[in-house]
Amino acid sequence: MAKILLAVSSHDVLGDTGNRTGYSVSEAAHPYHVFTSAGHEVDFVSVRGGEPPAVIFDGEENDPDVVGFLADETVRAKLAATRPAAQVASGDYSAIFYVGGHGAMWDFPESPDLARLAVEIYERGGVVSAVCHGPAALVNLRLSDGSYLVDGRRVASFTNEEEQSLGLVHVMPFLLEDRLKERGALHTKAPNYVCHTENDGRVITGQNPASAAPVAELVVNELKQAG
Repeated sequence: MAKILLAVSSHDVLGDTGNRTGYSVSEAAHPYHVFTSAGHEVDFVSVRGGEPPAVIFDGEENDPDVVGFLADETVRAKLAATRPAAQVASGDYSAIFYVGGHGAMWDFPESPDLARLAVEIYERGGVVSAVCHGPAALVNLRLSDGSYLVDGRRVASFTNEEEQSLGLVHVMPFLLEDRLKERGALHTKAPNYVCHTENDGRVITGQNPASAAPVAELVVNELKQAG
């Protein structure tokens, strides 16, 4: 079976609000469950390494996948000491999945090592996937030929309307939907918080937390076909 990298943010401050942020636990837990249930092995990577800042949103603390994820001793050990992206070789991995959470907006776009992992996996025929704010990892991601990975591709992400609904438009360093469009992405979306995914040439993306497991299922199907 394949090995999959789950990338999580190391950034823990929500702009100038003083509030904490980080990676979204549910957006890691649901894909983790999908991947491991399909027999794949999952490793974690973060920008800085070590234990990443985690965010659990209201109502998610009783989600069975979240509860199971946080109680899993293997997960706990891996999360307590995530490897920094600079120290991870891409060769063992068939896919990378960029987990959402607002923290990703600050450190994912600026990490050359996270970008390197995706480019190397993709150019070897692997899968690049992301959900919610996770596609922030794709906004500056260029392939070996210099082109943006998202240029001309259908891509989903957290939308301007969803950011507006949280009152965070002016807190974000940029609007993810707008930046993806600037990079040539064909951005598509559903109404706020409705599950929506895209799979365009081994680039698999989802709009919001509800899309996390469906994105992971598309990754599993893609790997099965490549099998």
